[in-house]
Order: sequence, then structure tokens, then C-alpha cells
Amino acid sequence: MTRTFFIYGFIFLTLISCKKQAVESKEAVQNSGLIEVTKAQFKAQNMQLGHPEITIFQEEVKTTGTIDVPPQNKAKVTSFVGGYIKSTRLLVGDVVKKGQVLVTLENTDYIDLQKDYLELAEQIGYLESEYKRQKTLFGEKISSEKNYLKAQSDYLRTKAMYQGLKDKLRMLHLNISDIEKGKFSSEIKIYSPIDGNISVMKANVGQFIAPADVILEIVDPHHLHLELAVFEKDILKIKEGQKIKFKVPEASNDHFDANVHLVGKSIENENRTINVHGHLDESIQQRLLTGMFVEANIGIGSKQALSIGKEAVVTEEGKNYMYSLVKTTQQSYWFKKIGVQKGKENEQWVSLEFTRGCSVQSNILVKGGYDLVPN
Repeated sequence: MTRTFFIYGFIFLTLISCKKQAVESKEAVQNSGLIEVTKAQFKAQNMQLGHPEITIFQEEVKTTGTIDVPPQNKAKVTSFVGGYIKSTRLLVGDVVKKGQVLVTLENTDYIDLQKDYLELAEQIGYLESEYKRQKTLFGEKISSEKNYLKAQSDYLRTKAMYQGLKDKLRMLHLNISDIEKGKFSSEIKIYSPIDGNISVMKANVGQFIAPADVILEIVDPHHLHLELAVFEKDILKIKEGQKIKFKVPEASNDHFDANVHLVGKSIENENRTINVHGHLDESIQQRLLTGMFVEANIGIGSKQALSIGKEAVVTEEGKNYMYSLVKTTQQSYWFKKIGVQKGKENEQWVSLEFTRGCSVQSNILVKGGYDLVPN
């Protein structure tokens, strides 16, 4: 009995001693700031070690803008005389060619214009003859200067009205020869000024179109470009030929290439920005539409910096850290958490600004760091 009690007592003291040593060992680890990851855990969670590297980062100016076309590649179609839409078969997106009939307008006022022209055409011959007659009589001192000047005034005024009305009818694409034969038309046709696609359509059959009302808009998409707004503080960094990386955030996550073609020479608006014109690669123009909003980065140079893969940097309570390997034992890896001040970033790397205790020789946990962040 005594011997049994002695054995149990010995075991109890041994367990207490082992537990105390384990607690002291754990406290020592915690006090040292080291984090233990067993090799089994390291393998099971697919963790990886790596080294910081010297990486080249592009220095960029961030800006926004739109996809646009040159002024000669877009047109707003109007009529300088009013009329009712008689016919049109076009829809938004339709392809049109320069000179193609877009809409037909109808109005009795067109007949009045042709009638006025014909009346003037008939008067002009008589007034010209009378002017020449009075000029001759005045030169021979047979007629008074008053009669000569009146004949001259009537002729020149009517001639100006006749020529002006003739030009107006030609602009309406009415046939002058038919009008002079007494063949009038109550219709005029509106023709396309450029090749392109219908982007805006405001015409409905029966609708009255007032002078200068926009009937439709046409865009030729073959010369798409970027129109970017660069803030005044950055404009001296921008030069022709620099590379542009941009995306259309509302439509795709893809990045596209362009280059700076023209830099504005004046500040255009109250936002203190300057227009920068960028040329697109022809291969991507068919994927873009006029008016799309873009986010762009203009490359203005490059610099080298110590960097690490972005997955190595973890965030805890608003601060950035990574885990540096301090030592390796037979069973475990021991890491120390070090603060990171992030600098420039790209799709893969982040530069390490003013990060102590880190060099290209450091062993860093580049994958699996978030598994060590407390929940």
C-alpha cells in the first residue's frame, strides 16, 4: 500500500513538473515574439518560403478619361429648314455610307421656296436688260442719273436674292433644272456626311424637325482614341510616346495598351486638368465603343526596389506584416512577424519601403501567411 502510494505520488509530481516546463516554454516563445509552425502544418497548408527580390517598378501617373473619335469622324445631322419626317428605315447601330439617304422630310414651304426662285429667275432677265438700257441712256445723257441708279439697284438686289435662293435650293438637294421647268417637289432628302454607324436616332415618322434640330448622330469607329484628363501637377511628367495602360472598369477587367500622341498646351476647365490624346492599337479598337469611361496609368519612368510577392504581405488590424524565418528545428519552423510599409505595387509584387531586418537573403513566408493571423 505504501509502495503504491509512493508510485502515484511520483507520477503526479512528474506530470506537474512537465506541465510547468511546457507552460514556461510556451511563455518563453510568446515573450520572444516567435511563431512556431510545425513542418507537418507547413506541408499540410501548402506554405512556401521565398526571398525578397530587386524588382523594376514603373512610375505612373493615374488618370481617367473616355474613348473618343476625332471631330471629323463624328457628325450631328440637322436640316437648316424645318419639315416633317416622311420616311426613314434606320436604327441605332446601322452602318451608313457617305452620301446615303438618311431621312426624307416633307413640307409645303419647300414648294414656296421653289416658286419664289422661279419668279426671281423670270424677273432677273428683264431687270438686267433694263439696267443695261438705262446705263446706255445715261451715258448718252438721254436719261437721268436717278433712273439709271434705280435700275442698277433693282437688278443687283434681285440678282443677289436669286443667287442666294438658288444656292439654298442646291443645299436642299433640289434639282434646279426641274424647278426652272416648273416641276416642284414637297420633299427633300437628308444625306449622310460621313461613313459610320448610327449612334443616336431622334427621328420618328410624322415628327416635325425644326431648323438645327439634331435628327441623328453618326460615329465612324475606325479611329478610336483616348481622351484623358491629367491634373496640372502631373502634366510636366507627360511626354509624347509614353506607354499607357488602361481598362474599362464597367465592361471588363482586361488591360489594354496605348501611347501618348498629343499633350494639350492649355488648362481647359475649373478642375485644372489638361487633355492628353492617346493612340490605341488597331487590334483592340473593335472591342471598344465611343464614350466608354476608362481608368488609365501613364508610364513616366521606372525604378528598382526591394520587393516581395503580394501574397507574402498580410494585414492585421489595419497594419501590414510579413513573417521572416528565424530558425529551423527538426520538427518546426520559427517565424518572426515584422512590420511592412508598402510602396509601389504591380500585379505580382509590392515594394518594401523602410522595412527593417529585410534583405534579399531573408527567408520569408511567401505563401500561407494569412493562416497565422489570429481570427
